[in-house]
Amino acid sequence: MRRRQNAAPSSAAKYTPKTPDSSKSDDLGFFHIFLFSSEKRIFAFCLAFRMLNALLVQTYFNPDEHWQGPEVAHRIAFGYGHLTWEWKEGIRSYLHPMLFVVLYKILALLRLDGPWFMMKAPRLLQSLFSAVGDLYLYKLSTVVFGDCVAKWALFSQLTNWFMFYCSPRTLSNSLETVLTVVSLYFWPCMRSSRKCSFVSRKWGLFIAALACAVRPTSAITWLYVGLLELLTARDRLRFLCLEVAPIGVLVLGLACLLDCFMYGTWILVPLNFLKFNFLSSGGDYYGTHKWHWYFTQGFTVMIFTHLPFSIAGILYSKQWKFAGLMAWVLAFYSVLGHKEFRFVLPVLPIALMFSGYSLAVMDDRGSSKSKEKGSLKKYNQCPTKMIVAILFLLATNIPMTLYMSLVHQRGPEDVMNHLAREALDEKVRSVLFLTPCHATPYYSMLHSNLPMQFLDCSPSEDRGKGVPDESDRFLMDPVAFVSEYAKTWSQPSHIVLYDSEEKKLRNYLMSLDYREEKRFFNAHFKVDRDLQASIVVYVLRR
Repeated sequence: MRRRQNAAPSSAAKYTPKTPDSSKSDDLGFFHIFLFSSEKRIFAFCLAFRMLNALLVQTYFNPDEHWQGPEVAHRIAFGYGHLTWEWKEGIRSYLHPMLFVVLYKILALLRLDGPWFMMKAPRLLQSLFSAVGDLYLYKLSTVVFGDCVAKWALFSQLTNWFMFYCSPRTLSNSLETVLTVVSLYFWPCMRSSRKCSFVSRKWGLFIAALACAVRPTSAITWLYVGLLELLTARDRLRFLCLEVAPIGVLVLGLACLLDCFMYGTWILVPLNFLKFNFLSSGGDYYGTHKWHWYFTQGFTVMIFTHLPFSIAGILYSKQWKFAGLMAWVLAFYSVLGHKEFRFVLPVLPIALMFSGYSLAVMDDRGSSKSKEKGSLKKYNQCPTKMIVAILFLLATNIPMTLYMSLVHQRGPEDVMNHLAREALDEKVRSVLFLTPCHATPYYSMLHSNLPMQFLDCSPSEDRGKGVPDESDRFLMDPVAFVSEYAKTWSQPSHIVLYDSEEKKLRNYLMSLDYREEKRFFNAHFKVDRDLQASIVVYVLRR
């Protein structure tokens, strides 16, 4: 097989924390003897961890988790479900939802499509992909820094609160993150090894193309990596003509054919996505932040207490290729007005890899001083600074993980789980959601073909002229809005709303013969609106 010379790595890239023999003498107890003895065992451990992760995450983060994946898949698999305006405008690809279509078909075939499985199965499926991402972060860290760093990079990945919070969620960003880590492992220009086969690069291109098909903005990452490969490769013509062009055309072409089939017309989703989000700044409709938001708040909150370890790892390792990739992605998204934490999720594992580097340096128990003294007992002792670092990371991340995954904003999922059980017992005829639009999951969790309505907030020309949408009009004056709305509605059997509006509407709803049926805790503090401490279900008396 032909091989090529890659760019000469820096001396720091070759650094592996000193150990007499990392395969024999590194005293990590059970984790070294059992867990790290094979990649299969590492994957099995990560899979078990992520499945538990998926079961523990019981909160609502972003509407896209439900409305752009499982909801679309539910419509395809079962014939009913809501398509948001994005699907009518053709700026979303069906590639990601099709994963859940297969899952739903299997659940229906096995007659397991009850409320619990419909709620948990999509996240359990994503946990499988997340475990693959964890394994490949370990493998990537191994080829870049060495085995010792890889172990601590995996530790950083599994203990980071935001990775725990997002990894099992059915966001396209979560799958994009996995594909990004896997693809980076195969790119020659990102490795420290001088030799790398062309087969490896082709796999990297193929997976990168998949990431772009799932989420077009992933091209931001691969523009940087592709240009770096082009600058360092000797076979540039072959790279462009015999690898980039055919693999890109094949993957993106198949994705476009799938979209054309599902949309029922010829459509180029990446182009529509580009026009809406970049050329027309359509994303600004959902709010904007200042250019420095990712640097001063966004990425800082995501990485939380791992941040100082990551910065130290970057400075000490001098692996500027990966540091440059993070800076490039953060800088590019900073130019856009609309910003969200999940947009830069794909580069979070890279930051955590550097955190693992710092931890490995502190765990450098094979120092020459220890060897000279010949003290095996002292050599095997875990350094005090390492113990302090581990306890610090666990003490800060575990409470944050449990609170965000089990407590904060759990109301929307609890209320849909309740309605799903009630609908299964034929106690629900119809539902009206008097909440900000897309504030709860929808048919993908209810799994009953009942009439449901929610307040619309689709972008429109009128909104650009300052005309509020239904959701805004309701929040401005709930009583006036519902009074007008009730003149034309088909009275629902159940109404769902947050307590912040329920206080204003309670008397009016009771006058319409509704009573409070159930109240679910939601949050202790406000996020971007007034405090929504609980979410309430009202039911029609007759």
